[in-house]
Amino acid sequence: MSHHLSDLPNLQTELFQQPDISQLRPASPSQHPPRFLLLYGSLRERSYSKLLTLEAARLLTAMGADVKVFDPKDLPLPDGAPEDHPKVRELRELTLWAEGMVWCSPERHGAMTGIMKAQIDWIPLNSGAIRPTQGKTLAVMEVSGGSQSFNAVNQLRILGRWMRMLTIPNQSSVPKAFLEFDDAGRMKPSAYYDRVVDVMEELMKFTLLTRDIAPYLVDRYSERKESAEALSKRVNQRSI
Repeated sequence: MSHHLSDLPNLQTELFQQPDISQLRPASPSQHPPRFLLLYGSLRERSYSKLLTLEAARLLTAMGADVKVFDPKDLPLPDGAPEDHPKVRELRELTLWAEGMVWCSPERHGAMTGIMKAQIDWIPLNSGAIRPTQGKTLAVMEVSGGSQSFNAVNQLRILGRWMRMLTIPNQSSVPKAFLEFDDAGRMKPSAYYDRVVDVMEELMKFTLLTRDIAPYLVDRYSERKESAEALSKRVNQRSI
């Protein structure tokens, strides 16, 4: 090991770690139901992204999860209100509570909606020493009024990566959504419905697999190095 490290002069060897498989096996796995926060991106009275989100919520609940759906109504625009605004505080508290998330947006003008983006923009990447989204699982879905598209889910994947989330491989895109729900707002049987079941099943599995080891999965050499340097600087300042 030391011989190999001698070939890597740029490393701070005391902060370098070989991944340890034993750290990926939690000694006492969590027993509580996985916790999920679901966000949708429309305020319409008959919102298909909301209807799809509610179907996802029912499926996750049936799979044994604890599920909460955030209503974006009255959420102010990002930076348009103080951080202690009741809807902002509600969203942030739910984000801290959740172990995984589902984001579902309509596609509007070839992109996610502003309502969807506003919710994500209100979630901080850092809150003191706490990172509300880092290491948590994410599933992405979209609905569209026309032919099938993946613009919104692709954008949501970019945001999920930026928020340092573990975005699962599967996803749902429902075209001509107005044809896929009955008058009661329930999704009709179809291959699209089956895909939603697949996505929620995969989200549950990934969450059960990773929730107890998320801190280890997202631990980084660069951040250990930065923390060590910050600690050294603080200690040196005290000794002056």
